[in-house]
Amino acid sequence: MSGHRESTSFAGLRGQLQDAAAAFADGPDALEGILLGMVDDVDRAVREPLEIFPVCHHSPASALAMARRLREKQPKVVYLELCEDMAPLLTELRNCRLPVAVQAFAGDVDGFPADWAPLSVVAPITEASAEYQAIAYALDTPGVELVLVDRSADHVFQWDRRDEQAQEGTEPPEEAGAALHGEAVGVGIGDLRPRFAELEEHLLRHGRVRHWSEWWHQYVEVPLGDGAADHDTYRQVMFLIGSLFRRLAPGDGSRVRVDEDRERYMWTRMREHLAATGTDPEDCLYVCGAFHAASHVEEFGVHGGSDTFTISPRTATTWQYGLIPSSHAAIEAQFGLAAGSVSIAATEWAKSLRRTRVEPYVLEGQAGKKKSAAKKTAVVPAPAAAADADKLSGFLRRPPVLDGLDEAELLGWSVEIVRAARRNGYLASTADAIAVFETSILLAGLRDRARPTPYDFQDAAVTCIEKDSVPGRRDVRRLVEIMMGGDRIGQVGYDSLPPLARDVYDRLAPLELKLEQRGVRRALLDMASRPELRACSDVLWMLRRLLPQGAARPIMGERRLGERSIQESWDLALGTHQRALIELGYEGVSLEQVLEQRLRRDAYGPQATTATVLAAVEDSLLYLGGRRLADELGTHALKLLAAERSVDGAPEVLRRVRALLAYYRTGEPVLPAWIESFVKTGYAHYCTLLPTAFRDEDATVGQVAAMLGFLFSMEGLALSLGCDRTQLELAVAQSHPDDPSKTALLWAAQVQLGTLSRAELRSRCDELLDNPLVVPTYPRYLSGFVHALEPVPGLADVVVEAVSNAFGRLPDPVLLPWLPLLITTLRSGAADLAPLMVREAGRIFPGRLAALDAWVPPWRTPETDPFAAKPVAEVRRGATLLAAHPAACDAVAELLGCTEGWSRADVPSASGVALLATHPATCDAVAELLGCEGVWATAGPGPSGAALTSRHPATADALASLLAGH
Repeated sequence: MSGHRESTSFAGLRGQLQDAAAAFADGPDALEGILLGMVDDVDRAVREPLEIFPVCHHSPASALAMARRLREKQPKVVYLELCEDMAPLLTELRNCRLPVAVQAFAGDVDGFPADWAPLSVVAPITEASAEYQAIAYALDTPGVELVLVDRSADHVFQWDRRDEQAQEGTEPPEEAGAALHGEAVGVGIGDLRPRFAELEEHLLRHGRVRHWSEWWHQYVEVPLGDGAADHDTYRQVMFLIGSLFRRLAPGDGSRVRVDEDRERYMWTRMREHLAATGTDPEDCLYVCGAFHAASHVEEFGVHGGSDTFTISPRTATTWQYGLIPSSHAAIEAQFGLAAGSVSIAATEWAKSLRRTRVEPYVLEGQAGKKKSAAKKTAVVPAPAAAADADKLSGFLRRPPVLDGLDEAELLGWSVEIVRAARRNGYLASTADAIAVFETSILLAGLRDRARPTPYDFQDAAVTCIEKDSVPGRRDVRRLVEIMMGGDRIGQVGYDSLPPLARDVYDRLAPLELKLEQRGVRRALLDMASRPELRACSDVLWMLRRLLPQGAARPIMGERRLGERSIQESWDLALGTHQRALIELGYEGVSLEQVLEQRLRRDAYGPQATTATVLAAVEDSLLYLGGRRLADELGTHALKLLAAERSVDGAPEVLRRVRALLAYYRTGEPVLPAWIESFVKTGYAHYCTLLPTAFRDEDATVGQVAAMLGFLFSMEGLALSLGCDRTQLELAVAQSHPDDPSKTALLWAAQVQLGTLSRAELRSRCDELLDNPLVVPTYPRYLSGFVHALEPVPGLADVVVEAVSNAFGRLPDPVLLPWLPLLITTLRSGAADLAPLMVREAGRIFPGRLAALDAWVPPWRTPETDPFAAKPVAEVRRGATLLAAHPAACDAVAELLGCTEGWSRADVPSASGVALLATHPATCDAVAELLGCEGVWATAGPGPSGAALTSRHPATADALASLLAGH
């Protein structure tokens, strides 16, 4: 302790503690120093001219004492332990439904490690908190100034010791994570919990409680919140608890250093404000956590050391501020409290207000609250008793008193939990309500409690109702939490939302849904009858891309390249995911801007690959439209492709390039320059990597198949752009794989290039089945053949043949152990290509079981040359069909206007020369086609048919061939 005048106000308490230390420790030692030091801390804090009001976060007793003290003292300045840069946001609380959290957010960091981004700091506020009472009083009382004095959000991370913790192998503190708050760092306003594990364990064991929240409720909340403890008693008790936890805190150097720096920071800011405004410290109130109220730093107090602490400047990081919804569960996770403890605190707050008739402060216009009567309440003069009088001795010796109202409340709880249990499938009755009531009192007596607490009641309800099974999805413990208030989730009002969130609600207004409310809303969009809903559809698809899963979920309709739905159905839960929507507003002023920034961040990030950039190109076309961003990202994908030295992303690259090519070919007059360059570069790039990939053990058969798929499917476009097919042929010729699946894939590529015939491929498959040493690895060959359907889909019949031959030729002792390996190989390695093989099998095999016995596989039938000359009998088969079906010929003749009728068998048909004379136009067309410049003879005697034939042999040959075909 620093040298100061020792007060005689707590002399009696000092003597009692000194005697107790001598009795328990058999003489003066460290225990005496701790106990007497705690009294000195209380004495020092009580005698400080600037009144210190110690609080515990979300404590109903602290909120009740704060409301009472504000009406008594009516301070002109309220100093609050909260990040000083969050002050402008506090006026927006009146537009929100509590609990909410004040948030500082930074997406781009400047002055911090890049891997820390994004940075987020939250400070949750509930109705049952002393901080909210101080804020409501200061904002709605004329002439009162609210000053936030804690370190800024920037200093929170400046003083962060994550690097030291990582080197020491320790985890960050408990407050670094919270459920609804995500990875935001929680600002512990009034965080009061033992940092000494053995101390907390000791308190829980001797207090006969299960967790810290129950201990605090039993031994602090109930005694201080029953209305018997006045202001001075409340302060001294909280000072004593804060001093106890501070003196028994472990020697965590980084955490203690941060705590002391915060205290120096706050006292420095308060002295600066007092000096600048000339305010009398007697007219001020300093609201801080009880842990910081019992401070030992030199800067403590208005007369503490000056110019001993220098506040470092902020970094160049740009911070954005806003309000986000919070919840009881998120606060419990942030402060390490038991599940349901904040809900129980809210219930205790309401009960304390009814019991003590204290009028709380409520912000004017607070959502869901009546108009505050704070300004109409008469000011109660402050008590005349000395503030530093000893109130601890009497409070610590006072026995608890059972209140009859608690007994009536317990009876109401017992009836309500039985009603809730019956609604959830439990066989509960009035007898169970009586049993819960009596068991609660019994448990309180066993635990040396004056009256049952909500935690005693919860244990009694589990014992008497739940028994050994849970019929529904909620157990009795959860039902008690719901009955005590449940997990209340706050909501930020429309006027307090960032511009982006308000813009989203405005653009979705044509849907005529209450999207601000929690829960799921079904939206039906018929763009055919209401074209104005297309803008809503665009917003919803962007929200689906930007928000977490479940915020905007399409039920009907899809959006793909080149496709737009005319009807869509959506499940929207924007009110449930309001926090995520608000944080989008920290990144930009519109959805389009945020989406473009995220696409650029994904494309230009350090982990970006060609596939991820192509995905960004596709998303830009789907959601943003236009060519500017797509062309820019496509050019960047081209650079990444040229720099890649592995084929890990080849399947994804192939899939997305195919989709983009199909989109541009159907929707654009010409292909963009970047995609032409991408195909040209990719062709040369994959040709270069192909021999290495065939031999590389890390390259899977699917990745090599995707490379070949790119080369074969883009070959036409690549060759038209100047690529050389010889490069591909050389790459395939230089490939010598050792893996069976890659060997089969190489054979398929050779078939596609023409260097291996189908007959040779079938012969190699037969050789594999004939070799008993190769049969166990035959499934891997089949896996390669199935993957070959990606680059060479025309081999589907050969793959079906290979599988069928295996089933037909292998004996059962070999086939049965071989089947599981075949199935697992195909399922794991070629699940997306197997349907192509199944369809081919359905085309080849007979459709009925009875036809299977007489069925001959097409690969066992003799092959015929499709270009061989057909027999004359086959050529003249058409004339036989005409005679067999005269009605069809008559119909065609009538349609063409031919009235000559059928020729008689005994009358010779016209010769070729007669046909030429009858149809001169046909002969002229054929002559012009063949380049014959001769003209028809005049009506006089001309050359005979034989002479014409000899003069125009080409025409005669053409006509002979034409007539022979008919």
